[in-house]
Amino acid sequence: MTQDEELIRTARELIAARYREDHHHIAAALRTKSGKVFTGVHVEAYVGRITICGEAVAIGAAATAGDTEIDTIVAVNELGQIVSPCGMCRELISDYGPDAKVIIGRDGKAVAVPIGELLPEKYSREEHVESE
Repeated sequence: MTQDEELIRTARELIAARYREDHHHIAAALRTKSGKVFTGVHVEAYVGRITICGEAVAIGAAATAGDTEIDTIVAVNELGQIVSPCGMCRELISDYGPDAKVIIGRDGKAVAVPIGELLPEKYSREEHVESE
């Protein structure tokens, strides 16, 4: 089994164990450049727009451990299907892993693509600082 297949399996096992209607619909797994794997589930509240994506929770777990250089990340839904990250998660992934790979579903297959492909022409603080 490849490292990417293992990451997908980890995310699928997590959502199978932690799925809860109206609370946890997505699970994510990420591997850092150090080789460690961190996971997270989507966290949703009953009231309004309070939701934290599984990818963000996994990135937070990595940050808590002090290991934030993302190599590869994947998210799956409650059926175990690979899902593409939302726009906010694309920004987070790019900030913590500018050269990270994201596993997405494409033509019925799991493929790892560079985050830059999912977030072209990303806003960069350096590019928008006014020169004196």
